[in-house]
Amino acid sequence: MTPPTPIGQSPDPTGAESDDLAAVVALRDLADRLEDAAVERAMRAGWSWAQVAEALGVTRQAVHKKHHRRLETAGLELRRRNA
Repeated sequence: MTPPTPIGQSPDPTGAESDDLAAVVALRDLADRLEDAAVERAMRAGWSWAQVAEALGVTRQAVHKKHHRRLETAGLELRRRNA
């Protein structure tokens, strides 16, 4: 591990730290795509927003806000809460 960059100097944007941070960005993107696919599969299988939210460890409102528009655009007929 390299020592921290002294105050007032710019860090090397091409070092191992840059590679580490690029890997974090790539993993976040992959995780988002995996979540999108898994949520869509679950909803196509008849899961409720509450079931998906519980499986993801988030609130129903959070999963609905994040995925509702994309799923509607994909042509899914989504269940209403009171249906």
